[in-house]
Amino acid sequence: MNGPGRRPLACAPKTSLRGVVVPRYDFSAQRLFVEEPLAAQRQFELTQPQTNYLSSVLRLRAGDQVLVFNGRDGEWLAEIGNASKRGAGVLVRTQTRAQESGPDIDYCFAPLKHARLDYMVQKAVEMGAQRLIPVLTKRTQVSRINLARMRANAIEAAEQCGILVLPQIVQETSLSSYLAERSPDRLLVFCDEEAEVADPLAVLRDAKCKLGNVPSLALLIGPEGGFDPAEREALLAAANVLPISLGPRILRADTAAVAGLALLQAVLGDWTGAQPRTTMSP
Repeated sequence: MNGPGRRPLACAPKTSLRGVVVPRYDFSAQRLFVEEPLAAQRQFELTQPQTNYLSSVLRLRAGDQVLVFNGRDGEWLAEIGNASKRGAGVLVRTQTRAQESGPDIDYCFAPLKHARLDYMVQKAVEMGAQRLIPVLTKRTQVSRINLARMRANAIEAAEQCGILVLPQIVQETSLSSYLAERSPDRLLVFCDEEAEVADPLAVLRDAKCKLGNVPSLALLIGPEGGFDPAEREALLAAANVLPISLGPRILRADTAAVAGLALLQAVLGDWTGAQPRTTMSP
């Protein structure tokens, strides 16, 4: 969430950009992810940590407003009520945005350590991933993943960036198990340091020409040091798999996540034809 403020929240007036009318989203609005169902005039209590954050950090009080979302019912304007020992009560007023589905993208990755994994999760959420799947490979340096911490980072990213879809956090699995269990209908794009074609945009555009609109996608980023030769061979032998290069330079795995998802969204995802935002999140 962004800095403190005590004022009504709303999306700013629509503006015109090259003849296209687009909404200006107010990123100064305070947003909270909640588990509760959302509907007009519904009342419920926030958790104690959320109450502490609103009162101690943001200095919000009874009568102030926040935006709430749950990943299912869209985004709603809610009014803060009096706080209790269990939490602050809120009253849901009006819907500000309808729920959106987002692109059907699985982000599969070899887990990283602590802060770099936090960063990777946050960026994957911002880039529109629907599911986050830790995949253990032979060269993976981390074997145990804190899924609760991943979820907390996903929630924080969604709150800060106006995202309505909270991705599913999937239990870690081995690469062999993932390949055995994945649906062959989902196009798996894996970032391959030995890809024959150096231009990833050309490869993705060619795939789009051949396949048309691809409804289900997955992106796989390997560990530091890349895939083991046997793993790469298994990937290339699997159905509906597309290897791509990420350019001439060696990228850290967390950087590769952003680069790979940006490429995927730009060619096969929901960036094509999307209406632009006129305000960026701080």
